[in-house]
Amino acid sequence: MPRAFTNDFSWSKSRHEKLQECSRAYYLYYYRSWGGWGAGAPSDVRELYLLKKLGNRFTWAGSMVHDSLRDALLDWRAGREVVPEKVVDRALSTMRDDFRFSRGKSYRTQKGRKAFSGLVEHEYNEPLPDEAWKQNAETVRTALDWFFQSRWPALARGLKPTQWLEVDAGAEFSSFSLDGVKVFAIPDFAYVDADGAPVVVDWKTGKMREGYDEQVLGYALYVSMRYRLPLEKVRASLVYLNDGVEHQVQVDENAVAGFKERFAQSVARMRGLLADPATNTPKDESAFPQSDNAAVCARCVFRRPCGREAAVRAA
Repeated sequence: MPRAFTNDFSWSKSRHEKLQECSRAYYLYYYRSWGGWGAGAPSDVRELYLLKKLGNRFTWAGSMVHDSLRDALLDWRAGREVVPEKVVDRALSTMRDDFRFSRGKSYRTQKGRKAFSGLVEHEYNEPLPDEAWKQNAETVRTALDWFFQSRWPALARGLKPTQWLEVDAGAEFSSFSLDGVKVFAIPDFAYVDADGAPVVVDWKTGKMREGYDEQVLGYALYVSMRYRLPLEKVRASLVYLNDGVEHQVQVDENAVAGFKERFAQSVARMRGLLADPATNTPKDESAFPQSDNAAVCARCVFRRPCGREAAVRAA
């Protein structure tokens, strides 16, 4: 018998940030929309699930870059040739197809490619100029061009089979347990360098912002625990592709202790919103108040079911 599909409690940096930004969006995303993929789900739950799956143009560009780099790294690991121009052309061609699919709101009647469900800008008919979409494509092109001219392709091609650890393995694979809580941590790239030190890498298409160091600290813990490697030997790197900047993240006793303390506080807050922690059953919706920040609502896929669509338009 296959294991029943249940909404088990877990932690991730994105889940933490969702709760920090708006507890109502957190409730809708992780609880109220649960089961919305089923044909027998209530219509409001199906709608929440559809909205939950939408991205925005910035996350879309980032995922296109990450997917392209993942495929290139996997090809190099397998000893296959990678032609940078073809990688860029394929990414931009896929984006054109995605754009047409989303603009026509085809996601409401059919499935697109697995990694793309549509864009919130189209769902809410946001009046964006063509230049904004062109700039989004240019973000992808610039990030990929910089990567293929950087040190990373030669490094990847030079790795021995035993030096490869992971390449964006996905949520089904990349998790570990911390204080009894399942933690999702999915490094974009992890390998062992020539000195025997494990290295975790996270590609970024946006600007530096607070919280990214914390994210790769989680990756360092994951790699250390999964592969039974000394945590003090793990190196972590944030690579800002569009700025051409590499930022080394300090992995030491103090940094990890700080991460674990903040993790415990985050978990405590999440569990405090549960009516039954044993079954991950949330309290009533009223325990999850809406944000009163219009800028937060303007970025949110749930602005319509929250009754904030008109306010966002006015703002």
